[in-house]
Amino acid sequence: MTPIEIPIATTAVPAPESFTNAKQAVDRLCELYETATTYLCREFVSAIADGPKGQRIRAHYPELRITTTSFAQVDSRLSFGHVAEPGTYAATITRPDLFRNYLEQQIELLLENHKVPVVVGASSTPIPVHFAVANDDTITVPQEGAADFTLRDIFDVPDLSTTNDDIVNGVAVTPEGGAKPLAPFSAQRVDYSLARLAHYTATDAEHFQNHVLFTNYQFYVAEFEAYAREMLADPTNGYVSFVSTGNVEITDPATKIPAVEKQPQMPTYHLTRKDGSGITLVNIGVGPSNAKTATDHIAVLRPHAWLMVGHCAGLRNSQSLGDFVLAHAYLREDHVLDDDLPVWVPIPALAEIQIALERAVADVTKLEDFELKRVMRTGTVATIDNRNWELREHAGPVQRLSQSRAVALDMESATIAANGYRFRVPYGTLLCVSDKPLHGELKLPGMASDFYKTQVARHLMIGIRAMESLRDMPLERLHSRKLRSFDETAFL
Repeated sequence: MTPIEIPIATTAVPAPESFTNAKQAVDRLCELYETATTYLCREFVSAIADGPKGQRIRAHYPELRITTTSFAQVDSRLSFGHVAEPGTYAATITRPDLFRNYLEQQIELLLENHKVPVVVGASSTPIPVHFAVANDDTITVPQEGAADFTLRDIFDVPDLSTTNDDIVNGVAVTPEGGAKPLAPFSAQRVDYSLARLAHYTATDAEHFQNHVLFTNYQFYVAEFEAYAREMLADPTNGYVSFVSTGNVEITDPATKIPAVEKQPQMPTYHLTRKDGSGITLVNIGVGPSNAKTATDHIAVLRPHAWLMVGHCAGLRNSQSLGDFVLAHAYLREDHVLDDDLPVWVPIPALAEIQIALERAVADVTKLEDFELKRVMRTGTVATIDNRNWELREHAGPVQRLSQSRAVALDMESATIAANGYRFRVPYGTLLCVSDKPLHGELKLPGMASDFYKTQVARHLMIGIRAMESLRDMPLERLHSRKLRSFDETAFL
């Protein structure tokens, strides 16, 4: 029996068009995306209210494409903004309104480096209805079985078989005659993470800034809010708002923020600037799984740097509670990234990040050169997936820690650094010693209270100072070639 084919209804779109102006190209991407999602939202609301019309409803992501026939003679110092060899390269695009600055920058570099136009048109990739309606608070997609029809019979739904990290992991296979990837993430992958970010952080993606601080303690949040209010009191510093959980945004430093009835899994706060160059603070909680989840999704926003500023166990007798540890290497025993980034892959320290952090420590502590060694160690940070590692037989773990020259141990830093390496996001780690389990100083309430009162503000300020110095660094310096593989996408 021949299967019955349901007719497909879609929206009319302009024919593919060439552009030599980055702003105009992004304008067309926005037009195509808006047309497609508006159509899907309208048809979805109609189907829920009146039932389906006997046809499949479909709209497609816009696509950006470039074809070059020569090897570009580009500035060899640049790690992005050009394709590796002649050919056709393409990327499906979602939320061009959200990514406008990023897209204009990347397209401008392509136009400048290759001297050929970019082409904007509709792709062959359908937009899942869940992602199309995500930006309309008045529309809710019902759970499977709640509607009077089977959703996937009428609309395209997310397909995890094609939503993956193959491009950024370097394992994507281009079909014969197909276009090579132009960007590290497909549109579906980006939409997937935008939805997850809203769920885990309770703030919308538009509020995230280009410089992200991760911490594993809520103590840092109060200090970050206090700093944000101080910055908002001075309109000359460029900060324009503070965004708290639930997208509560204030511009007046005296405005009270209502208490949150239910905290999200990863409370997130944003000290914003108009150009997105402010600072986001994410409390990822404890554990490498949380660290991977947060960075997996924030990576699609293409931040310019992320830093871990959390607490750790000091492993050396010469350390004191409150001392700082600047990671220059990582012992990875977190295991959550083993399938994506094998443990034999080195995670290098990035000079630009290391210098920014060391200078920030010196600035905040007022110590320099050899005196700085009194409060800061540089060395290997070990990240483990067992919070109670101290309770196990010590011979094996302690020997590995000693052989690796580790000076500190935590449960997040190596994961964040490794995912930064994997996603080509500049990364760094500055930890603060809160206990010394190998030397009898355990993290107990009585011992930790004074430490928390005196060190949290100073530690957070160091992270902020480092980010503010990185903000002033040219992107071509910050986005190091050390993070780029043999065959890279042109887009950051």
